[in-house]
Amino acid sequence: MTETPSFTRLEGRPRTVGFDRALRVEVRDPLWMLTRQWQLGEFHGANAGSPVTVTYAVSPSRPTRFKSPQGPPQDLASDRPLETVAERRRLPLAYGTSGGETIGFDLRLAIGRQWLKLLDSAAGVLGQVLGFKKFYIERYPIALPDPAKADDVAKLAHPEVWSTMQAISGRRMDGYLFYLHLKAGRDADEGLTIFIPSLRETLRKLGKRLVAWYGKLVDQPAPADATWDPGRLEHRFSVAASTPGGEKKLAAPEYPGGTLEWHAFSVDPKEPLGGTRPTEPTLTRTVFPAPVRYSGMPLPRWWAQEDGKTNFAAVRPDSTDLARLVFLEFALVFSNDWYQVPCDLPAGTLSRIQGLVVTDVFGEKQWITPAGDGRDEEWKRWSMFTLDTLGPEDVRADTDLFLPPSVPKVTEGPALEEVLLIRDENANLVWGIEQTVSTPLGEPRRGSEAAAEVTTFRQRLHDAAPATADADPPRAPISYFAMNSVPGHWIPFIPVHEPGDNREIRLQRAAMPSVVDATPVRPRTSLLRVGLDERQAGEKPQYFLHEEEVTRAGTRVTLAYNRTRWHDGRAVVWLSARRGVGRGEGSSGLAFDLVVDTPMP
Repeated sequence: MTETPSFTRLEGRPRTVGFDRALRVEVRDPLWMLTRQWQLGEFHGANAGSPVTVTYAVSPSRPTRFKSPQGPPQDLASDRPLETVAERRRLPLAYGTSGGETIGFDLRLAIGRQWLKLLDSAAGVLGQVLGFKKFYIERYPIALPDPAKADDVAKLAHPEVWSTMQAISGRRMDGYLFYLHLKAGRDADEGLTIFIPSLRETLRKLGKRLVAWYGKLVDQPAPADATWDPGRLEHRFSVAASTPGGEKKLAAPEYPGGTLEWHAFSVDPKEPLGGTRPTEPTLTRTVFPAPVRYSGMPLPRWWAQEDGKTNFAAVRPDSTDLARLVFLEFALVFSNDWYQVPCDLPAGTLSRIQGLVVTDVFGEKQWITPAGDGRDEEWKRWSMFTLDTLGPEDVRADTDLFLPPSVPKVTEGPALEEVLLIRDENANLVWGIEQTVSTPLGEPRRGSEAAAEVTTFRQRLHDAAPATADADPPRAPISYFAMNSVPGHWIPFIPVHEPGDNREIRLQRAAMPSVVDATPVRPRTSLLRVGLDERQAGEKPQYFLHEEEVTRAGTRVTLAYNRTRWHDGRAVVWLSARRGVGRGEGSSGLAFDLVVDTPMP
């Protein structure tokens, strides 16, 4: 006997053919609906009309002037991003008071190779016959390091650098020396015996092409236009734009480098730059506003089902968690009261909304004023994407919107230099640890390895020197040391008083004696060599750092190349320093008044 499967299905059967009554959505209990509206406060609504159109007028202005801390105001170039102008620094190609130690041989060789290529393309066989290449290699040579010179120790201590110097010496020209010769206004054919006027003119044109090529290779500022403040470890600069109310100066007093956004700027009402000019006409548009939507937002209809992606009702804030309570109140109560209005503005503009009129469904027009208007120092005032005003003066708040002429992405190369500033509470010092240094070939190298190689090389030279006749051999089994030594890449900063102040202090760069011959150990990075290469004869090299710039977490400063493309497709390369957070405190192991065993002969 087999069972026949059966199914039970529940389905709705309409009693009538038409759906006219169901589509009317009749209210069965209107008194209950009115009561619920009264309980929810819907009868107290004011200005409850939804916006239909918005008409606004915006006056955009482009910054046209730029000023560094030491240089004069100048026109702001529009062919490169503002990051390039604000961060660029000069390439370190020589150390020493008079450029005695030449470094950056990668760039020196690149300039020389470009010049020889220009000779090949223009002179051809005639240049080979006349010996142009040999002349320039001999006139601008790359000399071998001399062990007797203190400036050449870094080249001799590193095996890779020494082998490379042997390979290029006498075979390649120092292009940077030739570039300086051309920049001084001298001709490329100087020193050559040429009887053909056309060939002489060709060489001079090639020299101008080389100068233009190097100018486009890496963007560098004039010495007075550098924005890096070594005492604060940050960039400082100002830009100015011509607005309907006059010139407006925007200052960036504490820009650490990296991403340049609106929050790096403040309005500076003092010392206008001058020379600004209007650039953009006033823009007037009428647009349709759209309600603000986000995931988990409560739906405005009673009988609609929410998506449930974000459950704000599950949030359990504490009574003291005011920020979370304010956020929940906005998300659950006032979220459907916000609208967004499209407004397209070009990048690199300072925009001011001259007026904004909202027309609602009842045909009424309302004039909207900025929410962040009022006094700049008003503690109750809160706004986003607006600029504050420098100084304690009682002024009105600035409600302009600044879109810096920056780029969304910058490619950063490997760190050529990295310095870690830490506090050493045991030694009561601040140390600048050179984590990464740049070799004379322009390649990054670990600072501890470079310092150890230099120390080993100098020790080898010291041991090979003939001993003096009056050398006194040790007589006691123990010896007294005033202090021990630290690695060569640890540069000390000692606290000193601020000028004219007995309480405030600042940090001054000092020097530790070498373990070989007690000569001062100088830093290898350009970040810590401030004052060493710019001082005049007889001046003491001094570098002061504000104490508050080195926190308990430490400070990390890096130096690297950056590359990006501007909106016209032009590639820009510049060298810049960036400041970041360190890794905490540390200890150098520096100790004083030590008694150690003497190695007896």
